[in-house]
Amino acid sequence: MGVGNAPVNSIADVKAYRTEPFGQKSTSWRPSHNQQPGEQFNYINKSIVFYEDKNFQGRHFECCSDCPELSSHFSRCNSIRVESGNWVLYERPNYLGTQYILTSGEYPDYQRWMGYNDSIRSCRVIRNTSGKFRIRLYERPDFAGQMMEFSEDNPNLPENWHHPEVHSCNVMDGAWVFYEHPNYRGHQHLLERGEYRHFNDWRSNVGSIRRVQNL
Repeated sequence: MGVGNAPVNSIADVKAYRTEPFGQKSTSWRPSHNQQPGEQFNYINKSIVFYEDKNFQGRHFECCSDCPELSSHFSRCNSIRVESGNWVLYERPNYLGTQYILTSGEYPDYQRWMGYNDSIRSCRVIRNTSGKFRIRLYERPDFAGQMMEFSEDNPNLPENWHHPEVHSCNVMDGAWVFYEHPNYRGHQHLLERGEYRHFNDWRSNVGSIRRVQNL
């Protein structure tokens, strides 16, 4: 599994993608960004295991679905095994705070998922990581101004998007990651299917975009 099919330079690039709250104070996850009305998500064969100590030691907890509060299961997290699925982890309960996007694989210490510390307090499965991918970027808030549609990764958005900022977007299909700088560097933000009318959901400077997809 991976985020798009761009070249990577390290294990961390392959496996983990840290996202931080863009704009002002982070807000909790809104399900409308992930599922259409009446749509049911299949949690079968989704599994992530959290370990309190490095190298998969100490008390551990296996999670197979969204969990808004993990502190009752472990006090710290220093290693992780993602058995299946794509997951977004949060530093705070209720899907708040700094995000870490993990795909299938092993993470023997928190540096492997580019963590700042051993705090993981909530997690959920990322939806819409197979099939079509389509996103529309807008020059201004509320889907105004110039629009450009993408269905593939773009490592250098300024080469195609001749505006300094992205102020709104519509994720029509798939799940995407916005990066602050070209070549998938800098602050990141996960965007799932739905409408984003204002860049408070991320920082308006977007240097590259990439799909979260099953390979």
